[in-house]
Amino acid sequence: MTAMDANIRILVADDHPLLREGLGGMIAGQPDMTLVAEAENGEQALQAFRAHQPDITLMDVQMPRMGGIDAISAIRSEFPQARIIVLTTYRGDAQALRAIKAGASGYLLKSMLRKDLVETIRSVHAGRRRISADIASEMAEHMADDELTARERDVLCRVAAGNANKEVAAQMGISEETVKTHMKNVLTKLGAKDRTHAVVMALKRGIIDI
Repeated sequence: MTAMDANIRILVADDHPLLREGLGGMIAGQPDMTLVAEAENGEQALQAFRAHQPDITLMDVQMPRMGGIDAISAIRSEFPQARIIVLTTYRGDAQALRAIKAGASGYLLKSMLRKDLVETIRSVHAGRRRISADIASEMAEHMADDELTARERDVLCRVAAGNANKEVAAQMGISEETVKTHMKNVLTKLGAKDRTHAVVMALKRGIIDI
């Protein structure tokens, strides 16, 4: 096997140019890695993957036009063997779980990149899964929790934006009583004391984002 054959070919998808530049520098410093393409949103990531079919994709979660988790789903539906590592600033276990369900092989906090990125890339390339220890711990802690339904998340997002039940009902075309029922279920599932507590918990865990 030649040195070129041994290279781990990498696609970086992140909407921050400075982070892409930093990742590119880290990759360039490794003898067994090559940066083959960059993307600044999920749509570009999908196009770049089709064009280059990299060994590893480093994918940000929060990106314009198409977010990272949707991009992972789109890539994996076309390329089931794709190995994707999520890079994020968010510690939320719910977001991590969505990423893993979408097909991510790794989940790494951006604060840990300098320490863990290279090893995570090599590990995922070798066929293993890598999830930051603190994220894995949070996921285990909430493993038995009931997930919020898509409708419950929608209601909670609108509440988080400052809407009263009556306004949420009008926006969604449902009765105010139905909104109250959804919020009651949300409070129960999250173990929250009130609406504000539910929003804070949901944001922290990555169940919703604003």
